[in-house]
Amino acid sequence: MDYTVFSRKPFNLSGEQTEKIKNIYASMDLDDKIGQLFFVVGYRQDEEFLKDVASRLRVGGLMCRSMSAEQVTGTVSILQKNAKIPLFIAANLEAGANGIVTQGTKVASQMAAAATGDKKNAYELGRICVEEGAAVGANYAFAPVCDIDLNFRNPITNTRTYGADPAIVADFASEYAAACRERGVCYSVKHFPGDGVDERDQHLVTSVNSLTVGEWDKTYGAIYKRLIDEGAPTVMVGHIAMPAYEKALCPGIKDEDILPASLSKNLLKGLLREKLGFNGLIITDATTMAGFNVAMSRDEAVPGAIAAGCDMFLFTKNMQEDFQFMRAGIERGAITPDRLEEAVMRVLALKESMGLFDKDNVPDLKTALDKIGTEENKRIARKIADESMTLVKCEKGVLPIDKNKVKKITVYGIESGANALGYTRENGLLPKFCDLLGKEGFEVSVFETAGVYEGLQSSFESVKESADMMIYLCNLATKSNQTTVRIEWMNPMGINVPIYVKSIPTVFISLENPYHLLDVPRVKTYINTYGVNDFTLELLVEKLTGKSSFRGKSPVDPFCGKWDAKLG
Repeated sequence: MDYTVFSRKPFNLSGEQTEKIKNIYASMDLDDKIGQLFFVVGYRQDEEFLKDVASRLRVGGLMCRSMSAEQVTGTVSILQKNAKIPLFIAANLEAGANGIVTQGTKVASQMAAAATGDKKNAYELGRICVEEGAAVGANYAFAPVCDIDLNFRNPITNTRTYGADPAIVADFASEYAAACRERGVCYSVKHFPGDGVDERDQHLVTSVNSLTVGEWDKTYGAIYKRLIDEGAPTVMVGHIAMPAYEKALCPGIKDEDILPASLSKNLLKGLLREKLGFNGLIITDATTMAGFNVAMSRDEAVPGAIAAGCDMFLFTKNMQEDFQFMRAGIERGAITPDRLEEAVMRVLALKESMGLFDKDNVPDLKTALDKIGTEENKRIARKIADESMTLVKCEKGVLPIDKNKVKKITVYGIESGANALGYTRENGLLPKFCDLLGKEGFEVSVFETAGVYEGLQSSFESVKESADMMIYLCNLATKSNQTTVRIEWMNPMGINVPIYVKSIPTVFISLENPYHLLDVPRVKTYINTYGVNDFTLELLVEKLTGKSSFRGKSPVDPFCGKWDAKLG
């Protein structure tokens, strides 16, 4: 292979360093090489499992789900002490260090950072993520998300993105990336070729980026080109097909031969490597997703991803079997010796550029505890929450709440279970919210459906007499393995739908999803917070009562293009 690629961005290796990784590669047997292609996942401090993946399977990296500081540092210590070649240790550090360590600072969603209008908040988000993550042993952030939230029906992008404006996405993602580079932490721009166009979830189906070549070049392409030029070390490739570019790069290709980017040589080599000039490491998104597995049989897809141009393979469905599939692909020539060398050498080159071969990669628990969840980082989290909250529309005279007119408030809670993506998120926020309102002197009651039957509901007049205001607290988050992000109203006949908007001042607060006006278009006062951290509810009540003002600006169209949602 052409070893001069390692002297260029993002590796920037000296001749001596290149010789060093060439010698390491020459000393590796086939098991070593196969292991470096794999990036597995860890959920707990399981010494037997961790020693096995580090010493027998010799994996190139492991992604940690969120654990306590003691568990994370223990996990990383076992891995690095038993590894012949240091491991990448990654996490979904999109919204805060709580993506890897439970005591870490939950900062804000990417969309919340964008809603502040201040790029510095994206930098601070990145800084906190990687500084606290590095303290517990992480050296790789699976972030920033560079998707564009073009389709409000998409069930997975949403607040994980910086919004619908490509220029804002590029600016804010660039700031996050800069924070990583300055601290020597690897990062991955994702999810190439770009999620947010389709309304479907690649966890469940191969989704489609249906933009034309020209549209893509001006949007996603411009974002990726900028971040690549700035030195992005890795690109995470989604299980997303892009028919327009496939046909431009391979005229005459049949529709049935169009593959997700994670398996497409056209998109990986023709577009990402050649047109965009990306020289770094390409990693697949999680290969446990249906979007990857429906494209071809698993035994072909495992080596197929590497053969097509990916350098690392994220997650396994069955670890032993997937390793065998990779070995079989090498033995039958699906992965050529040159392609295997190119992939493994990129893994080694990135590790060398990060200094992993020359430093102690074992974290110290005491040091970690001093660096995570610091007061300064919490201050930043509070600041972003304060600056991002957006009053999308407001009925005249409703806010701030006039305590002389509003004594009794009925609160409707709409909440869901934990986020299936594995990110830490809060549940059961209704009691805390009601308690905060109560401390402000309001008489608070919670709407209950128990014992409510069709035809036997409370009378219209009695409801009017029982509440001076109604507040909806909606805590429904986007998550994987779902087909839509909509409110499911309760029976009978949507008993908790806001039907008193013409009679009782009604405020709807969406904590997690900026698009719920789609389901409550006639509500005249609507607020988005783009996520929840330790300070959100407290700040929210301050703004409701006029102690502070709403300062955020929506990075997306909260009206979902619906005329009735704009009614005030």
